[in-house]
Amino acid sequence: MKIEQIYTGCIAQAAYYLESNGEAAIFDPLREVQPYIDRATKDNAQIKYIFETHFHADFVSGHLDLAKKTGAEIVYGPTAAPNFDATIAKDGQEFTVGNYTIRAIHTPGHTLESTCYLLLENGEPTGIITGDTLFIGDVGRPDLAQALTSELTQEVLASHLYDSLRNKIMTLPDSLIVYPSHGAGSACGKNMSKETTDLLGNQKQTNYALRADMTKEEFIKELLDGLGAPPAYFPQNVLMNIQGYESLDTILEKGSASLSAPEFLAAAKEHEALVLDVRHEDDFVKEHIPGSIFIGLNGQFAPWVGALIMDVNQPLVLVTPEGKEAEAVTRLARVGFDNTLGYLSGGMEAWKAAGFETDSIRSVSPEAFAEGLANEEKTVVDSRRPGEYAGGHVENAINIPLDFINQQLAEVPKDEDFYLHCAGGYRSVIMSSILKARGYHNMINVEKGFGGIKNTSVKTIAGQTACSLK
Repeated sequence: MKIEQIYTGCIAQAAYYLESNGEAAIFDPLREVQPYIDRATKDNAQIKYIFETHFHADFVSGHLDLAKKTGAEIVYGPTAAPNFDATIAKDGQEFTVGNYTIRAIHTPGHTLESTCYLLLENGEPTGIITGDTLFIGDVGRPDLAQALTSELTQEVLASHLYDSLRNKIMTLPDSLIVYPSHGAGSACGKNMSKETTDLLGNQKQTNYALRADMTKEEFIKELLDGLGAPPAYFPQNVLMNIQGYESLDTILEKGSASLSAPEFLAAAKEHEALVLDVRHEDDFVKEHIPGSIFIGLNGQFAPWVGALIMDVNQPLVLVTPEGKEAEAVTRLARVGFDNTLGYLSGGMEAWKAAGFETDSIRSVSPEAFAEGLANEEKTVVDSRRPGEYAGGHVENAINIPLDFINQQLAEVPKDEDFYLHCAGGYRSVIMSSILKARGYHNMINVEKGFGGIKNTSVKTIAGQTACSLK
């Protein structure tokens, strides 16, 4: 038997490939399914099952395309009610893959249908695929399903999760390897480890949510403490996973249309499409299409698109690095943004050659920022997350996290120039593009972010922890 974790860092998601004796199973596949098919072909194996741990909120699963292309059977846990053919496993139901047995264990809490899959070899449990029920260092947030029905509150789901962990997971052998669906950076939890597997026994000792002496009331309080609002696109992804979606092949064909500069402009106007620029932040700063939004492929691209654009039905036209068109469309589709209409053929050079205007962002080095701040008092806006800000920040800087720019736009200075920075220079350019698109032209981006600022004479307030997310 072989089990392989297939980890996608930009969305902090883990799918799993299991193979035994010429049969294979895929757990929680991403939207693009060809890599799983290729992996099974390499092993001379037939994909027999597609196991889903729950209806995912942070990405669109590839279960439908994978089933259509391989004939594999889609399996969900108890209470799941998808709008397509699938096996709804009973609690404790077993499936065979070659010489391996996979047992469904219903673990409601993250969602009502959440299910873990116990892996057994010769009748002995060796590992457990936990989905979003149990992470390394954390457990799944219990507030996502409440967006779909008023009957479920986060407190009710947290209570279910407590029972699932105590009665279904913590009773299992310490020697089990835990295979979760996410790692650090995912919005499906709040304090995940950078490690993506661990022994269950170690998690019982180190994971706050698995403390043996924890009461249900204590668990609910700690789990919900500091839990921010989930990204707006999460409920939309859940519905796509329940109801179905267009094939990725169709999305790629439509989204990879090559558009001349006049065609690009016409498509944007006709469909009220958002111009999304996915190049490197330095390229965007130098020149870009007026009114375009920057979210670069080199960062946490898909989660930022989902968090900031929010509506998965929003039409998009893309400005991409050459050769990255299909990658951009695929990564957008991972989080349900299927309405890409094409990309700018020839990039910014073609745009300028057609006689169209460009825009740029005022940007300064950390050293120039330090000199400017010493000579003239200006507001400093820190676009990092609150935990990063608390770990250390420029003295008197105000914290307006990029995550909440849509909600906190009124806090941005309107009548005076201000400096804007993040941790490394990526997020501040995203925020600058959003502000410019909304009529703000008074920001000055600080290159290299707080990482560069710390090496200058600018006075900073040190915190107990420091974070260097890009």
